[in-house]
Amino acid sequence: MSTTVTTPRIGARVLLLNAHDRVLLIHACDPLDRGHHWWELPGGGLDQGEQLEDAARREVAEETGLVLSSLGRRLWIRESRFHYKGLDHHREDHVFLGRTTDTAPKVALKPTENEKAGLIERRWWSVAELHQCTDKLLPAQLPNLLDDLLAGVLSTTPLRLVD
Repeated sequence: MSTTVTTPRIGARVLLLNAHDRVLLIHACDPLDRGHHWWELPGGGLDQGEQLEDAARREVAEETGLVLSSLGRRLWIRESRFHYKGLDHHREDHVFLGRTTDTAPKVALKPTENEKAGLIERRWWSVAELHQCTDKLLPAQLPNLLDDLLAGVLSTTPLRLVD
């Protein structure tokens, strides 16, 4: 029997670019179904009373060791429904632009048990590499969104993505 989740869990993620406009993605899998894997932006759910930007910066530090003093604008809000660890989930992730010139971790990683169980690797990707990627990307349209962002034609109003 499947559970229906009606209220989405709110999360914050960062499209983090380095000095060469490469984007940092995390390769993760469902610990109960290792064949189900994907690449996603660093981020996660908000803690009680936490603001979106604070959650995004905290999650980046915990997952990558990188400390961001500030974030850029909100790029998109992605609503998704997915099956993970035997349950149905409903998420609404707010994605912010982040930039860093130093890709060396500054603080110790603090992965949750769930992240430890599902982490495969972290990797900086060029736009060209993203366009060639045959693995699942979250969001699926990430290569085109990054093209538009770097070309300066991505809407200044946060996009609404649903999948």
